[in-house]
This record gives sequence, C-alpha cells and structure tokens, in this order.
Amino acid sequence: MAMKDFFIADAAKFENAVVTTYFALATLQVRDRKGGGGQYLALTLADKTGTMEARMWEEFADAITACSEGCYVKVQGQISKYNGKFQITLNKMRHAAESEIESADFVPTTIFDIDEMWAELRGYVSGFANEDLKRLVFAFLDDEEIGAAFRVAPAAKVLHHAWIGGLLEHVLTLVRVCRGTAPFYPEVDADLLVTGAILHDIGKIRELSWKNTFSYTLEGQMIGHISIAQGMLREKLKEIGAFPEKLRVLVEHMILSHHGKYEFGSPKLPMTPEAVLLSALDDLEAKMQNMRSEFGKAVSSGKEPGEMTDWSRSMERPLLDSQAYLKD
Repeated sequence: MAMKDFFIADAAKFENAVVTTYFALATLQVRDRKGGGGQYLALTLADKTGTMEARMWEEFADAITACSEGCYVKVQGQISKYNGKFQITLNKMRHAAESEIESADFVPTTIFDIDEMWAELRGYVSGFANEDLKRLVFAFLDDEEIGAAFRVAPAAKVLHHAWIGGLLEHVLTLVRVCRGTAPFYPEVDADLLVTGAILHDIGKIRELSWKNTFSYTLEGQMIGHISIAQGMLREKLKEIGAFPEKLRVLVEHMILSHHGKYEFGSPKLPMTPEAVLLSALDDLEAKMQNMRSEFGKAVSSGKEPGEMTDWSRSMERPLLDSQAYLKD
C-alpha cells in the first residue's frame, strides 16, 4: 500500500518540483496541439483535497489504452503555475491497481461524525407532533438500502457538499436552520417543513455515484433527483399504506418546487409557506457552503486570506472572506 505524500491542496509548497504520486483520473481528453504538430493529453486529476489540471505532451499512447476516467493512476510530473493556477506536466503515467492505493486519500469525506449526525437527525423526527409525517420519514430513514446510502452520499458532483456524508451534512444543517426559522413564521407547519428538508434531496442517492470519483448515474442524467424523489415518495407511500392525501400533496409539492425557479430545474414554483421557506433556506445553505469551499480553494491555490477569490462560476461573482479580511 503506497502512502500518498502529495495532495493537490499542497501544490503551493511544491511549485516547480517533480512529484511522483497517485491520483484518481477525473477527465481525459486527447486534443490537437495549437498550430498543428500532433496531439497532447489534457487531464483532470483528483484526490480528496480537490482537482488539478494536467498535461501530457509525449508518449501517452500506452497511458490512454490502460487508463480511463474514474480509474486510479500513478504519475510523475512537474508542478507549475499556469495562468495563476497550479497544474502538473506529466512525463509518466500508468494505471494503478486498487491494492496500491488507500481509497480514503481520494474520496473527500465529511469532517463531522456520520453516526452523530444521523442520531441528531433521527432525534428531530422522533420529536414530530404529526404521527403521519413521523411514520413517513422513518419509513425512509429505516429503509436499509435508502438509510445506508443517505448516510454516505455526496450532495453534489462538484457544487456544494461534494464529499462522502455531504448529503447528510447538508440535510442536517438545513433541518437545524428550518427549526430555527419556523417559529418566526406562524403560517409554517414546522413538522411539514422539516419533512421537506429531509426528503427534498433523497433522489440524490440514485442520481449520483460515488465510487472513486463523483459522477452522475444514467438515471441521474436522464431523470434527475427531483423526479427520482417524487417516484421514491410514491413507492414509500404505497408501502406504508393509509396516509392523508392532503399531506401527500404538500410533501410532494415541496420536493417538486425546492429549486425555486423554472430555470433552476424546478417543475413547480413554491406555492405554500413551507415550500417557499424550504426553497429559500436550501438555496442559502448551499450558497454558504459554496462560499466556505471557495475560501478554502483560494487559500490552497496560494492566495492571501484577505484577498478576493477568483470568479466563482456557481455564484457568478468573486467572493471575500470577511472574517479573514478583518484579521489580515
């Protein structure tokens, strides 16, 4: 078992150095060189700390027959900065067997304790006054297959909470925020809101795959987590029997409207107090986590803590860590 001694987040310490290490291969493309003169290999390499662009200019024919997206590779190459970002120019790359690597080095994992998060989430459901909603949510959490996947699934491929346990972390944070906010809005039923928070992204356990790199399943690509979740809800309701039809409509509506706008892939706009609040708080929770990740990325790419980040594609703006800025 090889110890991985270089992580992408450490690139700044290795500028211009040659490193030999292991990565997961996230993307792989053969491209034509500008102005003719053959081809080169453009790759994205990943480990648990992030992703890095790589280029291989010579003798890559063997490498591409042996390696494909999602596999592990052993590489040798030089770290350099290009357009303000670190990248690695490879002179060697080969396929790496699973036995050579420690998978925990490649798959980012939540920093929180999964058992503790799971117990806290279940505690909130146990406290529901509404017995029907309690039965429904426990039918999901107690389902062996769904429960096991819910505990480890990421919440996204790249955007927010893209790590093992990310879905549970996102849902639990959202539930806490919902419970904290609901008392200010008497028109909101707290049990219904929290049910929506727990089930809104349940389709992600079938939308995403998280073996050694995060990707979309075929069903995820073709159907998407909102429609998958609607199907899962209906399957569960058949299993548990007698459930109030009015509650079904309200829960299903929260799932279908949680993206908030048609252009964000929401089949419906939020039309109830619970759906409006859920969609606003879900968006807020994702944005805050997104910012946290962008600040971390900026620091590991060599920026000063009080500097603006690069343009964030998901937020469509550069960002500033105000606390680091004030300390600086």
